[in-house]
Amino acid sequence: MKHINRDLNSDELIEVFDELPLWSAPFGLKLLDKIKFRKQISVLDIGFGTGFPLLELAMRFGETCKIVGIDPWMAAINRANKKIQFYGIKNVEVIEGVAENIPLENKSVDLIVSNNGLNNISNLDQALAECSRVIKSKGQFVQTINLNTTMIEFYEIFEKLLYELNMNSELQKMKMHIYNKRKPLVEFLEKIEKDGFVIKDVEHDKFEYKFNDGTSMFNHFFIRLAFLNEWEKIIPEKKQSQIFKELELRMNEIAESNGLFKLSIPFVVIDAEKE
Repeated sequence: MKHINRDLNSDELIEVFDELPLWSAPFGLKLLDKIKFRKQISVLDIGFGTGFPLLELAMRFGETCKIVGIDPWMAAINRANKKIQFYGIKNVEVIEGVAENIPLENKSVDLIVSNNGLNNISNLDQALAECSRVIKSKGQFVQTINLNTTMIEFYEIFEKLLYELNMNSELQKMKMHIYNKRKPLVEFLEKIEKDGFVIKDVEHDKFEYKFNDGTSMFNHFFIRLAFLNEWEKIIPEKKQSQIFKELELRMNEIAESNGLFKLSIPFVVIDAEKE
């Protein structure tokens, strides 16, 4: 067992210690609960970002198992590699790549996991076909996805405003944006089954993002990083300022009445098995 430097003032430790995004955690904790732990297996994590749940899986499964992660985000891979080295993890390999083209042999993986990753890729059908190709018969496939009613509180305000302004084209763009990012659950499950997986369990859960008001929501770093730019693309540039000021005003009015503004994040953990 390798001992680590326990100097809590170490710059190296601080750089890698607080690395689990709040967004990823609720999904990932549920995912970890669904996994069947065995020795001497191979595991693939699709879309591991800066290292979660990839590194947690590697440490929990131990050195009899091989853990491989694939992600297209090179800056995040560099961060994950830094943590792998600092933590002293020996049983993990990271690959720069996409789920639509997994560079692994046919029937070479016992377990595939994806923590809210597969519903954020360009070609879901191709990615699921690749998962079906690389996994062994009776292999476990566990993934989390947030549902198409994610942030429904915001989207209802957005929809109502676009309707009032007769911005029908933009209203359709908003609905297509939701569909492209978050397929209806029934459709998602049908796609998994089409590629030779049997759905064993679908567990529903949800968490909430709570804000003092709409202003604080729009200023939140993760909202700006992951969502705001896509919302703005729905609206013509010359109207963006007007629309988003009105959205902020309406959210602030709701917050004044309710004491806060909240966004619901419903999600599921899908546990499937390859035929």
